[in-house]
Amino acid sequence: MSWAWFHRLASPPRFYALAGRLVPWLGAAAGLLLAVGTVWGLVFAPPDYQQGDSVRILYIHVPAAMLAQSCYVLLAVAGVISLVWKIKLADIALHCAAPIGASMTALALITGAIWGKPTWGAWWVWDARLTSMLILLFLYAGVIALGQAISNRDSAAKACAILAIVGVVNVPIIKYSVVWWSTLHQGATFTLTAKPAMPAEMWLPLALTVPGFYLFFGCVLLMRMRTELLRREGRSQWAQTALRMALDSRRTQ
Repeated sequence: MSWAWFHRLASPPRFYALAGRLVPWLGAAAGLLLAVGTVWGLVFAPPDYQQGDSVRILYIHVPAAMLAQSCYVLLAVAGVISLVWKIKLADIALHCAAPIGASMTALALITGAIWGKPTWGAWWVWDARLTSMLILLFLYAGVIALGQAISNRDSAAKACAILAIVGVVNVPIIKYSVVWWSTLHQGATFTLTAKPAMPAEMWLPLALTVPGFYLFFGCVLLMRMRTELLRREGRSQWAQTALRMALDSRRTQ
């Protein structure tokens, strides 16, 4: 029964319709959480007793870094589904998620550099956490480049899936690098399983921006997947019907 439900969800017309219903709700929830969390964290949260106001960048840096790693795990899972069960929707998810993950990785690296300059006295150091995050950005770039360089869609899907699966080994390295090696990067101060190491007025904004980033990711991913579905399935009857409905909706607005 569960597998039948899974294959029904993977049907392009069903997924397109479901994603269309979810996008507005995800977008509204993400906008609310990000607006409240970022304003609270960047303006009203107290400064850190050691890092001062530079700690405020963590309200953007931490969610971006978490999402960058989670997104690559999604790529690997989609790669497995694409290779084993030959579900085309998995390849579409991988193709559409990779640029978002690359953007989040770049944002994490940039905000980390902004935080590192006043904290460490340098924009960049060859720290284990930073280096493994840079490798993650290269992996994302590799997946994107493979998808664009190989003209045959099936061959491109297979190559991207293999790279995503192989590259996922870097994610636990990122997570545990501060434990395995001597590193400048501080350990986690906010986890789901332990009491936060910071006062509530500092971690509560982070508790809003983290799910806000994930909901934003879900919203953008579904929007990109809907567009890619129409591009690939443009000759099918359901896609042409969906396009006509979208054009009619725009004309009536």
